[in-house]
Amino acid sequence: MNDHILEDLKAARETCWINEEMHHFSEEKERLLLKKEDIEDASVRLERFAPLIEKLFPKTAKDHGLIESPLREIASARAELEKKCGELPEGRLFLKCDSHLAIAGSVKARGGIYEVLKHTEELAFEQGILKEGDSCEKLLKHRDFFAGYKMQVGSTGNLGMSIGIMSAALGYQAIVHMSADAKEWKKKLLRSKGVTVKEYADDYGRAVIEGRKLSEADPKSYFVDDEHSKDLFLGYAVAGERLRKQVEEQQITVNETHPLFVYLPCGVGGAPGGITFGLKQIWGDNVHCFFVEPVQAPCMAAALVTEKGSSICVQDLGLSGKTEADGLAVGRASQLVYEMMRYILDGEFTVEDEKLPVYMRLLWDAEQICIEPSSCAAFDGYTAMLHSSESIARYNEIMKNAKGATHILWATGGSLMPEEVRQELLERVR
Repeated sequence: MNDHILEDLKAARETCWINEEMHHFSEEKERLLLKKEDIEDASVRLERFAPLIEKLFPKTAKDHGLIESPLREIASARAELEKKCGELPEGRLFLKCDSHLAIAGSVKARGGIYEVLKHTEELAFEQGILKEGDSCEKLLKHRDFFAGYKMQVGSTGNLGMSIGIMSAALGYQAIVHMSADAKEWKKKLLRSKGVTVKEYADDYGRAVIEGRKLSEADPKSYFVDDEHSKDLFLGYAVAGERLRKQVEEQQITVNETHPLFVYLPCGVGGAPGGITFGLKQIWGDNVHCFFVEPVQAPCMAAALVTEKGSSICVQDLGLSGKTEADGLAVGRASQLVYEMMRYILDGEFTVEDEKLPVYMRLLWDAEQICIEPSSCAAFDGYTAMLHSSESIARYNEIMKNAKGATHILWATGGSLMPEEVRQELLERVR
């Protein structure tokens, strides 16, 4: 165990944990519960549903019903970061704009919408609404049928938006159980879409427990379980193949001498874990993935550093679990993600809340891109890479034969943020 890192976590100090027990992905992938074929199955299903999505959400027409975000170079933001933070890792810097994914405006549009569609397809086949070879567009004629069923989820915000909006569009009674950390504007948006929002004074864990209990008591209810769902995880993992196409279009080389570094905000772990799994399938050991969590809610770091998985929560370390990064306000990591990431994740960083609006303002001023505070956690993994004693040795090892690296910050949400909320956050930093 890394005792000094554990002490940093307990003291809510920013820290860096480098995974010294990583295995070569070519060997480790054989041990993992989920396989490449599972991702391929999810990808095919999303393509199958694309015509239906296009009909339900006309804004997806430009991508023919596929929900995807741009990969954008942010050279101006990098220049401003260098002025502010000093030396940065070599190589170009990009933003993966899942903050601007259609329908839900966050990375949760990947996994959340995928799980809703998969369950809907299974239910439709079971009830004879769909038969082999039918177009999924046929489901549009059966909203009355789905109105007899419930779709429920526990969320700090973004997953609830993804599940709620998609479920309501298909006709389900959509119910989102939201923790105290959830932002008021997200609750308001959900209610405007016909979604029932149940609020809890406790944290994310309580919202999940209560939502799961209520759903299990209703035979016509399906609960999307962020802590255990393989389907959510696989929906996120499809991002790997999608990113490969964008990397090729931008003429970015990824190999041993041109490694790819990816920095991902982490809550319960499903989205960053699934994305990491998908990226590793494409580039193996040539892609290096790092999670970034708030200092008061580093649930996945606690799971990995102590090797206790989901049996430990941040409150066990004396932390509050409270953070301005609402999407990351999670006390206990997903056991599924812990097991999947244990030997393939490169490392973890933690970040203080105070930095998040500073990064948000810098990105807005430099690039006119707005992302929410939880998305901005990714910046700190990138800027801290050269300034942590733990990371320098590992970074030098990775880069010793490299002619040039590429860095991607994964923006996880923000485009649906109301203008007044955006302005209030930006005004905090002048």
